[in-house]
Amino acid sequence: MRVAYLGPQGSFSEEAAFQYFITENVEWYMCDTILEVLEAVAELKADTGIAPIENSIEGTINITMDGLLTNNLFIVSEVIFPVSLHLLVTEGTLLSDIREVWSIPPALAQCKEYIRASKVKSRQFDSTSSAAQAVKKQGRRDIAAIASQAAARIFDLHIAKRGIQDNSENHTRFIVVSNRNEDDFKQNNNKMMMLITPCEDRSGVLSSILNVFTALSINLTWIESRPTKKKLGTYRFFIEAEIGLNDIQTSKAITILKAFGHEVNVLGSYNTTHL
Repeated sequence: MRVAYLGPQGSFSEEAAFQYFITENVEWYMCDTILEVLEAVAELKADTGIAPIENSIEGTINITMDGLLTNNLFIVSEVIFPVSLHLLVTEGTLLSDIREVWSIPPALAQCKEYIRASKVKSRQFDSTSSAAQAVKKQGRRDIAAIASQAAARIFDLHIAKRGIQDNSENHTRFIVVSNRNEDDFKQNNNKMMMLITPCEDRSGVLSSILNVFTALSINLTWIESRPTKKKLGTYRFFIEAEIGLNDIQTSKAITILKAFGHEVNVLGSYNTTHL
């Protein structure tokens, strides 16, 4: 099995991938961006891929959501991965020397309080490990990377300060995706995700959609809106439910929503793994 993930070496995505697929016979396919991970699966360069979709501090990672739809992929599992962000520097660098921190945008956002208190600038990279690699290559003492302990070890950097994220209970949720297959729809899993595009833009449309799940006693674990990209102010909704795709209540919900004229697309059926 060939698995695509976000690199370079030392990224949190790599750690999550290596831990989740530890019992599998895997050929790894490293990508430079989240979008490339999803495209690799869609283009059959990889059998499956793993990508971050939500962080407990920063929230939803929109590029993953949009890429999931663009590439018509199916979620087959979700992985909850604990994240601890550290300040990585070259040897001899003091905290007082640092004027700029480098990392991927979600990691920078997860450390907003530290960045503001330290009065340092920030620079965006495609991954935490690419930022660490750049700090090592530059060899400067006025910069630092926000990355993992693994990145510090791989790129021979020092940890100037540990756990600089805004909340110590920091977790990232990853999704494992594959191309759509009929077998994916037949699995007895305990969670599912669907995309609902309302039939019209009117007052209370989201409330009416949610009332369907309430009436059927279906517990929702995640709701996110994204623009339809057709008209300003129109949205579609990602809805995750704590119920299996094959459950009779799921079928009822989908039937009712479609009867109201809404477009319903199932995006995944899966269980949760905590690493």
